[in-house]
Amino acid sequence: MEADKNAEIIQILSSRELEKMRQSGRMAVDLLSHLAPMIRTGVSTLALNDAAAAWLQARGVKSAVLGYHGYPKSICTSVNEAVCNAIPTVTQILQQGDIINITVALIVGGYHAKTSRTFCVEPVSPLARRLVAAAEECLRCGIAEVKPEARLGDIGAAIQEYAEQEGFSVVRDYVGHGIGRVFHAAPQVSHYGTRGKGKKLRPGMVFTIQPMINEGTWKVEVLPDRWTAVTKDRKLSAQFEHMVAVTENGVEILTRF
Repeated sequence: MEADKNAEIIQILSSRELEKMRQSGRMAVDLLSHLAPMIRTGVSTLALNDAAAAWLQARGVKSAVLGYHGYPKSICTSVNEAVCNAIPTVTQILQQGDIINITVALIVGGYHAKTSRTFCVEPVSPLARRLVAAAEECLRCGIAEVKPEARLGDIGAAIQEYAEQEGFSVVRDYVGHGIGRVFHAAPQVSHYGTRGKGKKLRPGMVFTIQPMINEGTWKVEVLPDRWTAVTKDRKLSAQFEHMVAVTENGVEILTRF
Protein backbone atom coordinates (compact mmCIF):
# COMPACT_ATOMS: atom_id res chain seq x y z
CA MET A 1 0.00 0.00 0.00
CA GLU A 2 1.33 3.40 -0.93
CA ALA A 3 2.76 5.86 1.57
CA ASP A 4 0.81 8.83 2.84
CA LYS A 5 1.90 11.84 0.80
CA ASN A 6 2.41 14.18 3.78
CA ALA A 7 4.51 11.84 5.92
CA GLU A 8 8.09 12.51 4.86
CA ILE A 9 9.61 13.52 8.21
CA ILE A 10 10.80 10.71 10.48
CA GLN A 11 8.93 10.96 13.77
CA ILE A 12 10.65 10.33 17.11
CA LEU A 13 8.02 9.07 19.52
CA SER A 14 7.88 10.05 23.19
CA SER A 15 7.63 7.47 25.97
CA ARG A 16 3.90 8.20 26.20
CA GLU A 17 3.48 7.67 22.47
CA LEU A 18 5.48 4.45 22.61
CA GLU A 19 3.12 3.12 25.28
CA LYS A 20 0.21 3.89 22.94
CA MET A 21 2.00 1.96 20.19
CA ARG A 22 2.49 -1.00 22.54
CA GLN A 23 -1.25 -1.03 23.23
CA SER A 24 -2.17 -0.94 19.55
CA GLY A 25 0.49 -3.55 18.77
CA ARG A 26 -0.87 -5.95 21.38
CA MET A 27 -4.34 -5.61 19.90
CA ALA A 28 -3.06 -6.33 16.39
CA VAL A 29 -1.41 -9.51 17.68
CA ASP A 30 -4.64 -10.49 19.44
CA LEU A 31 -6.56 -10.14 16.17
CA LEU A 32 -4.08 -12.25 14.24
CA SER A 33 -4.16 -14.86 17.00
CA HIS A 34 -7.96 -14.86 16.83
CA LEU A 35 -7.87 -15.64 13.10
CA ALA A 36 -5.15 -18.32 13.23
CA PRO A 37 -7.38 -21.28 14.30
CA MET A 38 -9.78 -20.51 11.43
CA ILE A 39 -7.14 -21.13 8.76
CA ARG A 40 -8.02 -24.56 7.39
CA THR A 41 -9.21 -26.34 4.29
CA GLY A 42 -12.60 -25.17 3.01
CA VAL A 43 -12.55 -21.70 4.57
CA SER A 44 -12.89 -18.72 2.24
CA THR A 45 -10.67 -15.69 2.58
CA LEU A 46 -13.85 -13.61 2.85
CA ALA A 47 -14.85 -15.62 5.94
CA LEU A 48 -11.52 -14.70 7.51
CA ASN A 49 -12.14 -11.05 6.65
CA ASP A 50 -15.64 -11.13 8.11
CA ALA A 51 -14.36 -12.71 11.32
CA ALA A 52 -11.77 -9.93 11.60
CA ALA A 53 -14.37 -7.25 10.94
CA ALA A 54 -16.66 -8.68 13.65
CA TRP A 55 -13.77 -8.87 16.13
CA LEU A 56 -12.84 -5.24 15.48
CA GLN A 57 -16.44 -4.03 15.71
CA ALA A 58 -16.99 -5.82 19.01
CA ARG A 59 -14.05 -3.87 20.46
CA GLY A 60 -14.84 -0.53 18.89
CA VAL A 61 -11.60 -0.61 16.91
CA LYS A 62 -11.13 0.49 13.29
CA SER A 63 -9.32 -1.43 10.59
CA ALA A 64 -6.53 0.75 9.19
CA VAL A 65 -6.83 -0.78 5.71
CA LEU A 66 -10.61 -0.65 5.24
CA GLY A 67 -11.21 2.31 2.91
CA TYR A 68 -7.50 3.22 2.77
CA HIS A 69 -7.06 4.65 -0.74
CA GLY A 70 -10.20 2.67 -1.58
CA TYR A 71 -9.15 -0.76 -0.27
CA PRO A 72 -12.46 -2.61 0.22
CA LYS A 73 -11.85 -5.08 3.08
CA SER A 74 -10.65 -5.20 6.69
CA ILE A 75 -7.56 -7.42 6.23
CA CYS A 76 -5.30 -8.63 3.41
CA THR A 77 -5.21 -12.35 2.58
CA SER A 78 -2.38 -13.26 0.18
CA VAL A 79 -2.44 -16.90 -0.90
CA ASN A 80 0.41 -18.83 -2.60
CA GLU A 81 1.75 -16.62 -5.44
CA ALA A 82 0.09 -13.50 -3.99
CA VAL A 83 2.83 -11.32 -2.48
CA CYS A 84 0.75 -8.73 -0.63
CA ASN A 85 -2.42 -6.60 -0.59
CA ALA A 86 -4.69 -9.41 -1.81
CA ILE A 87 -8.40 -8.73 -1.35
CA PRO A 88 -10.45 -11.40 0.47
CA THR A 89 -13.17 -12.98 -1.68
CA VAL A 90 -15.97 -15.52 -1.25
CA THR A 91 -14.64 -17.60 -4.13
CA GLN A 92 -11.10 -18.05 -2.82
CA ILE A 93 -11.30 -21.22 -0.74
CA LEU A 94 -8.27 -22.49 1.16
CA GLN A 95 -7.02 -25.93 0.08
CA GLN A 96 -4.48 -28.37 1.46
CA GLY A 97 -0.99 -27.27 0.47
CA ASP A 98 -1.79 -23.56 0.38
CA ILE A 99 0.21 -20.94 2.23
CA ILE A 100 -1.57 -17.73 3.22
CA ASN A 101 -0.24 -14.46 4.57
CA ILE A 102 -2.70 -12.51 6.68
CA THR A 103 -1.93 -8.85 7.27
CA VAL A 104 -3.86 -7.01 9.95
CA ALA A 105 -3.69 -3.29 10.62
CA LEU A 106 -5.77 -1.29 13.05
CA ILE A 107 -6.09 2.04 14.82
CA VAL A 108 -6.34 2.25 18.60
CA GLY A 109 -6.70 5.68 20.19
CA GLY A 110 -5.30 7.34 17.09
CA TYR A 111 -2.22 5.09 16.87
CA HIS A 112 -1.74 2.54 14.09
CA ALA A 113 -0.43 -1.00 14.38
CA LYS A 114 0.33 -3.58 11.71
CA THR A 115 1.61 -7.14 11.65
CA SER A 116 1.43 -10.19 9.43
CA ARG A 117 2.26 -13.86 9.37
CA THR A 118 2.25 -16.63 6.76
CA PHE A 119 0.33 -19.76 7.72
CA CYS A 120 0.40 -23.23 6.19
CA VAL A 121 -2.78 -25.13 5.29
CA GLU A 122 -1.43 -28.56 6.15
CA PRO A 123 -0.04 -30.64 4.67
CA VAL A 124 2.21 -28.40 2.58
CA SER A 125 5.15 -29.30 0.35
CA PRO A 126 8.69 -29.35 1.74
CA LEU A 127 9.50 -26.40 -0.55
CA ALA A 128 6.59 -24.33 0.78
CA ARG A 129 7.58 -25.12 4.36
CA ARG A 130 11.19 -24.14 3.68
CA LEU A 131 10.11 -20.86 2.06
CA VAL A 132 7.86 -19.95 4.99
CA ALA A 133 10.62 -20.77 7.48
CA ALA A 134 13.11 -18.69 5.50
CA ALA A 135 10.74 -15.70 5.40
CA GLU A 136 10.31 -15.83 9.18
CA GLU A 137 14.08 -16.09 9.67
CA CYS A 138 14.58 -13.13 7.32
CA LEU A 139 12.39 -11.06 9.62
CA ARG A 140 14.46 -12.16 12.61
CA CYS A 141 17.68 -11.29 10.80
CA GLY A 142 16.38 -7.83 9.95
CA ILE A 143 15.23 -7.11 13.50
CA ALA A 144 18.60 -8.22 14.88
CA GLU A 145 20.22 -5.28 13.06
CA VAL A 146 18.04 -2.64 14.75
CA LYS A 147 19.86 -0.51 17.31
CA PRO A 148 20.90 3.13 17.73
CA GLU A 149 23.47 4.33 15.18
CA ALA A 150 22.79 1.39 12.84
CA ARG A 151 21.73 2.17 9.28
CA LEU A 152 18.59 1.21 7.43
CA GLY A 153 20.78 -0.52 4.86
CA ASP A 154 21.98 -2.92 7.55
CA ILE A 155 18.44 -4.27 7.87
CA GLY A 156 17.99 -4.83 4.15
CA ALA A 157 21.44 -6.36 3.73
CA ALA A 158 20.87 -8.91 6.50
CA ILE A 159 17.54 -9.96 5.01
CA GLN A 160 18.90 -10.22 1.48
CA GLU A 161 21.94 -12.18 2.58
CA TYR A 162 19.86 -14.82 4.34
CA ALA A 163 17.18 -15.11 1.64
CA GLU A 164 19.67 -15.54 -1.17
CA GLN A 165 21.74 -17.97 0.89
CA GLU A 166 18.60 -20.12 1.07
CA GLY A 167 18.05 -19.88 -2.69
CA PHE A 168 15.16 -17.42 -2.54
CA SER A 169 14.70 -13.80 -3.62
CA VAL A 170 13.58 -10.57 -1.91
CA VAL A 171 10.78 -8.43 -3.32
CA ARG A 172 12.03 -4.93 -4.19
CA ASP A 173 8.74 -3.19 -4.95
CA TYR A 174 7.28 -3.11 -1.44
CA VAL A 175 8.94 -1.85 1.73
CA GLY A 176 8.53 -1.51 5.45
CA HIS A 177 7.66 1.94 6.73
CA GLY A 178 7.40 4.29 9.64
CA ILE A 179 4.15 4.02 11.57
CA GLY A 180 2.43 5.87 14.41
CA ARG A 181 -0.33 8.44 14.16
CA VAL A 182 0.21 8.13 10.40
CA PHE A 183 -0.26 4.69 8.81
CA HIS A 184 2.54 4.86 6.22
CA ALA A 185 5.27 7.30 7.22
CA ALA A 186 9.01 7.81 6.82
CA PRO A 187 11.36 6.07 6.76
CA GLN A 188 11.01 3.52 4.00
CA VAL A 189 12.60 0.24 5.08
CA SER A 190 13.91 -1.76 2.11
CA HIS A 191 14.43 -5.49 2.56
CA TYR A 192 17.55 -5.58 0.41
CA GLY A 193 20.52 -3.26 0.31
CA THR A 194 24.02 -2.45 1.46
CA ARG A 195 25.40 -2.30 4.99
CA GLY A 196 26.38 1.16 6.18
CA LYS A 197 23.98 2.89 3.79
CA GLY A 198 20.73 4.69 4.50
CA LYS A 199 19.44 6.78 7.35
CA LYS A 200 20.83 6.32 10.84
CA LEU A 201 18.53 4.74 13.44
CA ARG A 202 17.65 6.76 16.53
CA PRO A 203 15.79 5.83 19.74
CA GLY A 204 12.09 6.58 19.42
CA MET A 205 11.83 5.60 15.76
CA VAL A 206 9.04 3.10 15.07
CA PHE A 207 8.67 1.23 11.79
CA THR A 208 7.66 -2.06 10.25
CA ILE A 209 9.97 -4.72 8.85
CA GLN A 210 8.04 -6.96 6.47
CA PRO A 211 10.23 -8.98 4.10
CA MET A 212 8.40 -10.65 1.22
CA ILE A 213 10.42 -13.66 0.13
CA ASN A 214 9.79 -15.38 -3.21
CA GLU A 215 10.48 -18.91 -4.36
CA GLY A 216 11.55 -17.67 -7.80
CA THR A 217 12.04 -14.19 -9.22
CA TRP A 218 11.73 -11.14 -7.00
CA LYS A 219 9.68 -9.39 -9.69
CA VAL A 220 5.96 -8.87 -9.13
CA GLU A 221 2.95 -7.56 -11.01
CA VAL A 222 -0.35 -6.11 -9.84
CA LEU A 223 -3.59 -7.79 -10.91
CA PRO A 224 -6.49 -5.91 -12.54
CA ASP A 225 -8.12 -5.37 -9.12
CA ARG A 226 -5.30 -2.76 -8.68
CA TRP A 227 -4.35 -4.17 -5.28
CA THR A 228 -3.23 -7.79 -5.40
CA ALA A 229 0.50 -8.12 -6.14
CA VAL A 230 1.60 -11.55 -7.39
CA THR A 231 4.94 -13.05 -8.31
CA LYS A 232 5.70 -12.54 -11.99
CA ASP A 233 6.52 -16.24 -12.42
CA ARG A 234 3.52 -17.30 -10.29
CA LYS A 235 5.74 -19.15 -7.84
CA LEU A 236 5.19 -18.99 -4.08
CA SER A 237 5.74 -15.96 -1.85
CA ALA A 238 5.80 -15.70 1.95
CA GLN A 239 5.92 -12.74 4.33
CA PHE A 240 6.26 -12.03 8.04
CA GLU A 241 5.97 -8.58 9.58
CA HIS A 242 6.64 -6.95 12.91
CA MET A 243 6.35 -3.38 14.13
CA VAL A 244 9.50 -2.42 16.05
CA ALA A 245 10.79 0.51 18.09
CA VAL A 246 14.41 1.59 18.31
CA THR A 247 15.35 1.82 22.00
CA GLU A 248 18.40 3.20 23.80
CA ASN A 249 19.75 -0.34 24.10
CA GLY A 250 18.56 -1.93 20.87
CA VAL A 251 15.09 -2.87 19.67
CA GLU A 252 11.64 -3.61 21.08
CA ILE A 253 9.21 -5.76 19.08
CA LEU A 254 5.78 -4.16 19.49
CA THR A 255 3.88 -7.01 17.80
CA ARG A 256 5.59 -10.08 19.24
CA PHE A 257 3.53 -13.17 18.39
